[in-house]
Amino acid sequence: MHRTRLYIDGRFTPPIGGGHFPAIDPATEHPFAEVAAGQAEDIDRAVRAARLAFDSGDWPGLDARARSATLRRIAEGIRARLRDIALLEVRDNGKPLPEAEWDVGDAAFCFDYYAGLAEQQAAQPPETVDLGDARFEGRIHREPVGVIGAITPWNFPLLMAVWKVAPALAAGCTIVLKPSELCSLSCEVLAEIIDAAGVPPGVFNLVTGTGPEAGQPLADHPLVDKLAFTGSVATGRKVMQAASAGIRTLSLELGGKSPFVVFDDCDIDKAVEWIMFGIFWNKGEVCSATSRVLVQRGIYDRLLDRLRAAAEAIEIGPGETPGVKLGPLVSKGQYDKVRAAIDAGRRTTARLITGGGRPEGFDAGYYLTPTIFADVPTDAGIWREEIFGPVLCVNPFDTEQEALALANDSPYGLAAAVMSDDPDRCERVAARLRAGIVWINCSQPTFTQLPWGGYKTSGIGRELGRTGFDACFETKQITRFDHKAHWGWYLDAPE
Repeated sequence: MHRTRLYIDGRFTPPIGGGHFPAIDPATEHPFAEVAAGQAEDIDRAVRAARLAFDSGDWPGLDARARSATLRRIAEGIRARLRDIALLEVRDNGKPLPEAEWDVGDAAFCFDYYAGLAEQQAAQPPETVDLGDARFEGRIHREPVGVIGAITPWNFPLLMAVWKVAPALAAGCTIVLKPSELCSLSCEVLAEIIDAAGVPPGVFNLVTGTGPEAGQPLADHPLVDKLAFTGSVATGRKVMQAASAGIRTLSLELGGKSPFVVFDDCDIDKAVEWIMFGIFWNKGEVCSATSRVLVQRGIYDRLLDRLRAAAEAIEIGPGETPGVKLGPLVSKGQYDKVRAAIDAGRRTTARLITGGGRPEGFDAGYYLTPTIFADVPTDAGIWREEIFGPVLCVNPFDTEQEALALANDSPYGLAAAVMSDDPDRCERVAARLRAGIVWINCSQPTFTQLPWGGYKTSGIGRELGRTGFDACFETKQITRFDHKAHWGWYLDAPE
């Protein structure tokens, strides 16, 4: 059974305490690897290595073109091992293999993309500002923020880590990565690829472990300049409190309960396809999942019928099985949480359209049938709270104003979608949806080139795109006075 290692200061090393915990295959409920259980001492080693590499190493001041070349080698390293990494994520997370392959390919592209942005920045001189006084010269410089502490989730183990690692390395930062204890294995492979690409010691560090034993010490560490967290709102609050104690830069990408507004002038089959993709992709374990669907009453019953038939036709099984579209949930804890939410939904006046239990023929594994509730009370937990599983809630609406009111009535604001054959209506609704990500006539397509993040309790800051790159920098102004000129405020000008 494979035992993972930490990666600190350019070396693979066991945790100081020597402890490991099992990685469980969610399709079989059996352990298949042992994950290094990093502790506070390991975090301290990693942060100090990152601090030294930033303060005294070559990486921050390295020509951006040289950093970009290294990032492109990392991208090639990921592509060379794409299928093996994808199969590892299937076993660690449970997602279908085609989805895992898509994720790993996106991770490689992310390194290429930020390599390109670093090259673009290298070609641009510092911004100069006309100060209205010829004796002064004003410049705006951007410098890497420093040591970044990154804590990442289990639903997209490699990809979510890369969203933080790639822009950080491209900007010249150093980083300590703490992935979720539920899915850490592909991040060890990332460390191997980064090591082989020639990233200097201390620039990238990996410490696996639990949240209390490794994540909290990373959030609390005084030598970290910026914290970047993706996960639950509850944990995000703790990370935010830790950042506030040290007055440190922070980015949070938290939960969602995203609405999908479907008008009665759209093609029902297209609507069903995108609704399905919006909630059943990655087993519904997606922060931006459009899990609240609002359907205009004219097509409500017909769409529900089509949706039920399509959900019941989804092939369920182990992620490596060809044709499977829905794998097991990631862990027993997550499975129990989703089942509890479904049971709570049954106790409301909502109609259970389909699903809600274990599929036939699966005695082991954390499998759950695609679940759809209709006519859901808008104060019910299944309508208002993030479930993070393949559970969809559907309600009717009559007018555009009513749809917008229902869609925006949420503490979350990560994503939203609208579907209509009327382009003007789509643009009008998109403008009024209170969310950081809005899809028109689709749901969930995600592009590295566009910023990612939400309003309200869904987070602070943005990842991806140029915005995600800019978030890895501090802004410095340099004001220069002409040494040949005279100021003469306290001393008279020489004769």
